[in-house]
Amino acid sequence: MGTRDGGKAFLDAAGGVAAVTRKEKTVAIATINPATGETLKTYDEMSEADVDGRLAAAATAHASYRLTSFEDRARWMRRAAGILDDEQEQVAVMMTTEMGKTLTSARQEVAKCARACRFYADHAESFLADEAADPDAAGVESAYVRYQPLGPVLAIMPWNFPLWQAMRFAAPALMAGNVGLLKHASNVPQTALFLQDLFARAGFPTGTFQTLLISSRRVEPVLRDDRVVAATLTGSAAAGQSVASIASRVIKRVVLELGGSDPFIVMPSADLPEAARIGAFARCINNGQSCIAAKRFIVVDEIYDEFARQFTEQMAAKVVGDPMDRETDVGPLASEKQRDRIEKQVADAVAKGAKVLWGPPRLTAVASIIRRPCWPASPPTCASTPKRSSARLPRCIGSATSRRHWTSPMAASSDWARMRGQATKRRRTGSSGILLPG
Repeated sequence: MGTRDGGKAFLDAAGGVAAVTRKEKTVAIATINPATGETLKTYDEMSEADVDGRLAAAATAHASYRLTSFEDRARWMRRAAGILDDEQEQVAVMMTTEMGKTLTSARQEVAKCARACRFYADHAESFLADEAADPDAAGVESAYVRYQPLGPVLAIMPWNFPLWQAMRFAAPALMAGNVGLLKHASNVPQTALFLQDLFARAGFPTGTFQTLLISSRRVEPVLRDDRVVAATLTGSAAAGQSVASIASRVIKRVVLELGGSDPFIVMPSADLPEAARIGAFARCINNGQSCIAAKRFIVVDEIYDEFARQFTEQMAAKVVGDPMDRETDVGPLASEKQRDRIEKQVADAVAKGAKVLWGPPRLTAVASIIRRPCWPASPPTCASTPKRSSARLPRCIGSATSRRHWTSPMAASSDWARMRGQATKRRRTGSSGILLPG
């Protein structure tokens, strides 16, 4: 995919698309603790021969794995769930160390992955059972739809939920008889390698699930390889466009889960204290780094000031600190690049007329262990953000992490209203939304 500067467009570590010149820099595959800035582990990229060997192993494994029974796959998947249960603390600490999510939320993520393993172990066979069709319509004695495995599937996953994003692909894909190739974000290599080891220890045949330690610029050749039959990506719209474009040229199936700019709409009949409490929680999920977090807070004028006050109080009460501490609500952002981006968005909004309701200076130290942190200010909250600012939130309460665009085809909304009519009318006129009672 060409660019104007003659370079290549490729998927960056967070699932976006980056452009580089011909003098490409090597992307570090490393664990860098965002709470301290300390580089804990670094990994060399796999050679072309190593990648080819893994693709060959995936194709070989699928030839026999596709014939295994649901009973066998379910047994291995339940073992994987058991390993996650037994090693929950170690895995949670690993995720927190790699990308900064609070240890509490990391433990919840591990438990959620174990539940997913058991869910698909229990239900995959019924989900994929033959479906009867009308034989008369086809002029035959019997007709049915049968679901069969596809083959090796490439998964390009982001860092924000490093275990869950990969598991929600891996569990159903493996139970369906496919094999997996994981290209994870470059800042969570330990989690990526753990997933490969997890399924091997659970008993899945060799080559059934493998991790590719490669930079994002090397994704395209893998996606084009004939041994890869499909791909899935969780990331930005730009990343989805890139993958879909490549896959369409070689006629391969693609599943995309792309980011949006989700509105949180507060109507006059809403329970304001509850809406403010849930709104602050929804904004700060995963240190504010979640595709389903509330991003645009749109409030009806007559309740705007009161909601702004209560929402600001809730945000100010959030404890920003060491992600390993049980009392911490918000840990560091995943990288210094992420932190700097947020600060620029806040500055841009303020320069164009926004009023900062809450947000102290950048935290330079939160605990004695923190030396070179990726901490933002305590969750910044802006009001009446100008339409042309980076945090484009007309007549609303906005966080600095808000996306640039007012609308997004991938956005989902939360509507807070006690009166069914208000929320229903909003749903009829809006293009997307999730209705939540106030």
